[in-house]
Amino acid sequence: MSEGCSGNCASCSKDCSSKEKQSLLVPTGEYNDIKHVVAVVSGKGGVGKSMVTSLLAVTLAKRGYKVGILDADITGPSIPKAFGVTARALQGELGIMPAETKLGIKVISVNMMLSQNDAPVIWRGPVIAGAVKQFWQDVVWGELDYLLVDCPPGTGDVPLTVFQMLPLDGAVVVTSPQDLVSLIVKKALNMANMMNIPVYGIVENMSFVRCPDCGKEFPVFGTGGEDIAKETGTKLLSRMPIDVSLSQMVDNGSIEHFDGDYLSATADVIENKKG
Repeated sequence: MSEGCSGNCASCSKDCSSKEKQSLLVPTGEYNDIKHVVAVVSGKGGVGKSMVTSLLAVTLAKRGYKVGILDADITGPSIPKAFGVTARALQGELGIMPAETKLGIKVISVNMMLSQNDAPVIWRGPVIAGAVKQFWQDVVWGELDYLLVDCPPGTGDVPLTVFQMLPLDGAVVVTSPQDLVSLIVKKALNMANMMNIPVYGIVENMSFVRCPDCGKEFPVFGTGGEDIAKETGTKLLSRMPIDVSLSQMVDNGSIEHFDGDYLSATADVIENKKG
């Protein structure tokens, strides 16, 4: 493998068939025992990816699993907000100590290292990727059944870092029904395929509005999630409605109090494919 190799053989014109492929995986800290790592990705921003990550963590934690969230969206971190985490990350003797929510979900985010929550992170790509690597290596996660990695939207440095350096079991792709979003989400799916990362399926957020009187569902933004699942041969795992109460809980930092089952099917698939 050449020095400048990205690990993505699908887009490379060089013939390396006679050479042994080099693994780019990075080991986690010596005090960590992380059984399964799942990336949550999206083709573009604004589709509710971080909310899906947070709610999926809550769903798994309520099933008795030990869960952590690595907030890899360095320039747009929002995971601490969803859980009401305001404490700063502390440097202990063994490494960086994550915050722990009421359900015992361990969380690390760059916002926990800033003097002010609204301070911008003005870093270039390599520095941002290095922060993700540090979260994986230097944070004392301890024993986890699942570590969910909330990736930034798109197919840039950070998703590439996560896909190459972390031992992912698979990825969940979050989208919303609009045609434009459905078009862009194919990029995320194609990236995962090119990097040989299994895709569990698609979660469609803002899928419909449910009438509070008759219970009828209205797909106000269309049915793009179903269409793209059929086009790409990917499973549509869950459809999440526009739910004001859920949005309010995220804003109030109380997502762990949400009692819905929107992501039960997604959690089922992750559970069944864990071995």
